[in-house]
Amino acid sequence: MSLDPPAPQPAPGPAAGTLASPPASGAPGAPPGASAADAGPPPAGTPVSPRVRDSWRRTRGVFGVLAIMVVLAAVTVLIASPRPGGRLDSEATTPVGAHALAQLLRDQGVEVRPAGTVEKARELATPDSLLLVGRTEFLADSTLMAELAEVPGDRLLIEPVTQALQALAPGVSAGALTDVESREPGCDLPAALRAGTAMTGGVSYNGPAGSRSCYGGSVIAFHAAGRQITVVGSGDFMTNERLAGDGNAALAMNLAGARPAVVWLVPGLPQTSGARREGEATLTDLIPPGVNWAFLQLFIAVALVAVWRARRLGPVVAERLPVVVRAAETVEGRGRLYRSRRARDRAAAALRAATLDRIIPRLGLTGDATPAGVVAAVAMRTPLDSHQAGALLYGAAPDDDAGLVALARHLDILERQVRDS
Repeated sequence: MSLDPPAPQPAPGPAAGTLASPPASGAPGAPPGASAADAGPPPAGTPVSPRVRDSWRRTRGVFGVLAIMVVLAAVTVLIASPRPGGRLDSEATTPVGAHALAQLLRDQGVEVRPAGTVEKARELATPDSLLLVGRTEFLADSTLMAELAEVPGDRLLIEPVTQALQALAPGVSAGALTDVESREPGCDLPAALRAGTAMTGGVSYNGPAGSRSCYGGSVIAFHAAGRQITVVGSGDFMTNERLAGDGNAALAMNLAGARPAVVWLVPGLPQTSGARREGEATLTDLIPPGVNWAFLQLFIAVALVAVWRARRLGPVVAERLPVVVRAAETVEGRGRLYRSRRARDRAAAALRAATLDRIIPRLGLTGDATPAGVVAAVAMRTPLDSHQAGALLYGAAPDDDAGLVALARHLDILERQVRDS
């Protein structure tokens, strides 16, 4: 005999026929004495107040404009600020930088002193240091050149411009421009002999009496005023990309590491003299006094207009075009229209005008070329003579549809002949 499980007992609750009283306060189901603030946040999916939505719609345009202004200001600062990465920069790890050479010099005990300005180079230079100068096109100022000429120590000039060559390497003149390739030293300069072949070239120089010319004149070394001056026509062998090839590293280290310290002056931006000449006005001096206040007022007015208009602009509504017509259908429709009206003259004029628009540039003519000039040019570039070309491009309209088709075919052949000639 089997035993049935006992029936479940009903949960205790209010007696039948009675109503449960709601809580005294707070959310439904909250314990007695709980306030509305203790009920917690509203459940997910609770609709947002229309007033909150309207406030957000009114202010989101202002926040968007402010965000765009902040982003533009940040991008401008990042672009305008000088960053290491320029050619022959001692801190640049790009292919055209010279960070690898600077690190090799430090490993050999040579103190590398980066200087971004002429003033900094004058502070770091000593009589037993070497001044390495590159990107002299950024130092095209007579005052700066005069200050550099007073810097003590030896000099190593990399691809100097004419003004820098005259001020820092007196007696040296630029010669022919040669290809940058692997070359033999061809001289008795110890720095070149120890390096052997190197990737040199660029500008070749003519040095003064007693100078040593190496690598086909692209490296000149001589003594002047108690200092060693070396001029290099191309600094490619000193870059990170070319340093490992041939004897480039040895030549670069021998030239730049000839002294216990090297002052590395390779500016990244154009420089001018800090001292203002007497009677010379700056850009700020030329601005009238009231311009600053006018600019401030204009900025405030633009901001107020942006806030005013942002409150009235609604969301962008994307509207689909009612129909999209293909270009081929448009051409076919226009052709049927011409045919229905027997407008062979207009059809022929359209064909000839399109052909002329395409072949006139290929003939080397301008848009104001005369028909006679176009016909003469076509006769020179195609087998057609001037009478045939003139009748084809500027002749009478066809009399029937077969003539119009023939005209289109001949124009196509003419265009192909001009294109292939």
